[in-house]
Amino acid sequence: MTLNKKELAAILKEKALSPASKCAEFVDLIFEVMVEALEREEKIKIQGFGFFKVREKQARTGRNPKTGERIEISARRVVTFKCSGALREFLNRRSK
Repeated sequence: MTLNKKELAAILKEKALSPASKCAEFVDLIFEVMVEALEREEKIKIQGFGFFKVREKQARTGRNPKTGERIEISARRVVTFKCSGALREFLNRRSK
Protein backbone atom coordinates (compact mmCIF):
# COMPACT_ATOMS: atom_id res chain seq x y z
CA MET A 1 0.00 0.00 0.00
CA THR A 2 1.19 3.49 -0.83
CA LEU A 3 0.17 6.30 1.49
CA ASN A 4 0.02 9.72 -0.16
CA LYS A 5 -0.50 13.13 1.44
CA LYS A 6 -4.24 13.14 0.75
CA GLU A 7 -4.69 9.74 2.43
CA LEU A 8 -2.49 10.81 5.34
CA ALA A 9 -4.68 13.90 5.85
CA ALA A 10 -7.83 11.73 5.74
CA ILE A 11 -6.43 9.40 8.43
CA LEU A 12 -5.47 12.40 10.55
CA LYS A 13 -8.99 13.80 10.13
CA GLU A 14 -10.50 10.53 11.43
CA LYS A 15 -8.14 10.19 14.39
CA ALA A 16 -8.06 13.87 15.43
CA LEU A 17 -11.69 14.63 14.57
CA SER A 18 -10.58 17.85 12.87
CA PRO A 19 -11.80 19.45 9.64
CA ALA A 20 -10.31 17.91 6.48
CA SER A 21 -8.97 21.26 5.24
CA LYS A 22 -7.06 21.84 8.50
CA CYS A 23 -5.59 18.33 8.38
CA ALA A 24 -4.46 18.80 4.77
CA GLU A 25 -2.83 22.13 5.70
CA PHE A 26 -1.12 20.47 8.67
CA VAL A 27 0.31 17.65 6.53
CA ASP A 28 1.56 20.18 3.94
CA LEU A 29 3.13 22.28 6.68
CA ILE A 30 4.96 19.31 8.20
CA PHE A 31 6.47 18.36 4.85
CA GLU A 32 7.37 21.99 4.12
CA VAL A 33 9.25 22.26 7.43
CA MET A 34 11.04 18.97 6.76
CA VAL A 35 12.11 20.01 3.24
CA GLU A 36 13.42 23.35 4.53
CA ALA A 37 15.44 21.59 7.25
CA LEU A 38 16.89 19.13 4.73
CA GLU A 39 17.81 22.03 2.40
CA ARG A 40 19.88 23.41 5.29
CA GLU A 41 21.38 19.90 5.63
CA GLU A 42 19.96 19.50 9.14
CA LYS A 43 19.19 16.01 10.42
CA ILE A 44 15.51 15.44 11.23
CA LYS A 45 15.07 13.11 14.20
CA ILE A 46 11.60 11.90 15.12
CA GLN A 47 11.76 10.10 18.46
CA GLY A 48 10.58 6.50 18.22
CA PHE A 49 10.38 6.63 14.40
CA GLY A 50 13.81 7.40 12.94
CA PHE A 51 15.81 10.13 11.27
CA PHE A 52 16.26 11.69 7.85
CA LYS A 53 19.48 13.29 6.67
CA VAL A 54 21.09 14.57 3.48
CA ARG A 55 24.07 12.64 2.20
CA GLU A 56 26.52 13.52 -0.57
CA LYS A 57 27.11 10.86 -3.22
CA GLN A 58 30.24 11.11 -5.32
CA ALA A 59 30.30 10.86 -9.10
CA ARG A 60 30.85 7.34 -10.40
CA THR A 61 30.78 5.21 -13.50
CA GLY A 62 27.66 3.10 -13.95
CA ARG A 63 26.11 0.91 -16.59
CA ASN A 64 22.87 1.18 -18.50
CA PRO A 65 21.17 -2.14 -17.63
CA LYS A 66 19.28 -2.20 -20.91
CA THR A 67 22.19 -1.61 -23.30
CA GLY A 68 25.20 -2.42 -21.12
CA GLU A 69 26.71 0.95 -22.10
CA ARG A 70 28.94 2.62 -19.50
CA ILE A 71 27.64 5.98 -18.29
CA GLU A 72 28.90 8.65 -15.90
CA ILE A 73 26.62 9.18 -12.91
CA SER A 74 27.04 12.71 -11.56
CA ALA A 75 27.60 13.66 -7.93
CA ARG A 76 24.38 14.45 -6.11
CA ARG A 77 22.73 14.89 -2.74
CA VAL A 78 20.26 12.27 -1.54
CA VAL A 79 17.99 11.95 1.49
CA THR A 80 18.47 8.84 3.60
CA PHE A 81 16.24 7.43 6.33
CA LYS A 82 17.27 5.22 9.22
CA CYS A 83 14.56 3.83 11.44
CA SER A 84 14.83 3.94 15.21
CA GLY A 85 15.53 0.86 17.28
CA ALA A 86 12.03 1.09 18.76
CA LEU A 87 10.42 1.04 15.29
CA ARG A 88 12.67 -1.82 14.17
CA GLU A 89 11.76 -3.86 17.26
CA PHE A 90 8.05 -3.15 16.75
CA LEU A 91 8.19 -4.25 13.09
CA ASN A 92 10.13 -7.41 13.88
CA ARG A 93 7.81 -8.31 16.76
CA ARG A 94 4.78 -7.90 14.50
CA SER A 95 6.24 -10.12 11.74
CA LYS A 96 6.58 -13.19 13.98
